[in-house]
Amino acid sequence: MTLDPQAKAILDQLAAAEGPKLYDLSPAEAREMYNGMAQVFDAVDVPIGAVSDKLIPGPAADIPIRIYTPVATSGALPVLVFFHGGGWVIGNIATHDKLCRTLANESCCVVVSVDYRLAPEAPFPAAVDDCYAALEWVEKNASEIGGDANRIAVGGDSAGGNLAAVMALKARNDKGPEIGFQLLIYPVTDARMDTKSYQDFAEGYLLEKRSMEWFFDQYAPEGLDRAQRYLSPLRAQRLKNLPPAYIITAGHDVLRDEGKAYADALKEAGCDVTYVNYEGMVHGFFNMQAVLDTAKTAIKDAARALEKAFA
Repeated sequence: MTLDPQAKAILDQLAAAEGPKLYDLSPAEAREMYNGMAQVFDAVDVPIGAVSDKLIPGPAADIPIRIYTPVATSGALPVLVFFHGGGWVIGNIATHDKLCRTLANESCCVVVSVDYRLAPEAPFPAAVDDCYAALEWVEKNASEIGGDANRIAVGGDSAGGNLAAVMALKARNDKGPEIGFQLLIYPVTDARMDTKSYQDFAEGYLLEKRSMEWFFDQYAPEGLDRAQRYLSPLRAQRLKNLPPAYIITAGHDVLRDEGKAYADALKEAGCDVTYVNYEGMVHGFFNMQAVLDTAKTAIKDAARALEKAFA
């Protein structure tokens, strides 16, 4: 398994910079560092029909959302409710703006990006509660944003992929919004952090094992049961009757094996699953359209899967 030359160049550049490790920073410092990286690696211009920001009611406070509407023909469009990555600690609507614009354009759907509360200020289950409130709001108010309440998907990357998978579980369990599809981009599915990919790529591949340990310590601090289904969906006792899934992993990523394991578990439970592993890629590559050719291809492939599911 060979690392993509463009991905290797990024890793070499970061290593040469000799910056601090994420897990040595405070959450505020980590957020600032991640915001800066996002501006560099995703510095692309993605025109779109319309973008609007809105506040919607949440369980603790109003939740910011950003709504992306492509230039489209008349009629209600399908909706993707998107949850950004960042270990439930860093990241926001702005860091994933270009990705959401591209997904909206390429799949011809409305994308609603959710700015859920972050840990450690708001640990588990705050993010779950906010994301579910946003999902319910989208179903009830789809027509207000030009969307079709009967064609709703959830999606996200990394921790956002975890939240998207959890939304599918929770909506099924609570008989909530009808979700037609889940787009899971290198999702966190298990808190155990004991897979072979965690051993093989523990250091030097952008997302490190110690960083994941740091993220979990912020989001699910000591004393919390990390095996529960809304934190580790791979360990849910029942995975039947979940929406079709398109699951993406990166070949050089600590999260690779648990993403594959979740795809396998869903298939075994009778769910419709497509699994794609981009062997030469590292974690976070979907947010690197400006510097990785494979990122552009992968996003287009994911958008086609969304479009097909919505059809």
